[in-house]
Amino acid sequence: MEDPRALVQAACDSSFHPCPGADEGKGYPGIRATAPAAYSQELVSLLDPLIRINFGIDETLPLRKTPCMFSLTTMSPARLGPLQRIPHFDSSAPRYMAALLYLCDGQHGGTGFYRHQATGLQQVTAVDTDRYAAAIRAEIEHRPPPQRYFDAGDEHFEFLGMLPARFNRLIVYAGSLLHTACVNPHVSISDDPRRGRLTVNTFVDF
Repeated sequence: MEDPRALVQAACDSSFHPCPGADEGKGYPGIRATAPAAYSQELVSLLDPLIRINFGIDETLPLRKTPCMFSLTTMSPARLGPLQRIPHFDSSAPRYMAALLYLCDGQHGGTGFYRHQATGLQQVTAVDTDRYAAAIRAEIEHRPPPQRYFDAGDEHFEFLGMLPARFNRLIVYAGSLLHTACVNPHVSISDDPRRGRLTVNTFVDF
């Protein structure tokens, strides 16, 4: 963005609310607020041609977008539910994309990507959803994941790489990829947009 500091100020002026499901140990472990409409419009203008070119999306398919949301990670590792402590995927739909703008720097980690060892999956499509869900349930029932934010790999997930946080960096990836926010709990757990792990999250589908 040409003026990312203005977005940080907009976040400071916004009213944040807990993400649905967070108290039940599901979904995003923090708080969210609606980002300015001007950012949403600018993002669509930027992403529409880039996604179509780089991900081979047919020009005739209409773009659908969720609201752009400021996100702050506020939940301590001790409060995370089992599904918040392992990688996840956003959707098995083939053209569902995640767009994430970092409004924080590299000390706040990044976004990690993984391969599930037992199934061999790094991308969960519609035909894989039931098989993957059953495998995850069995692993959690056998041994719940440690009480921490996931980052490096373990016996169940192979770490493939990370896109580091960088202020004003926009990343776009298929929502069906297994991924997680790599969070540094010593610096990132904060409800202050100027200090915490502030991002703007948007999902796009075709």
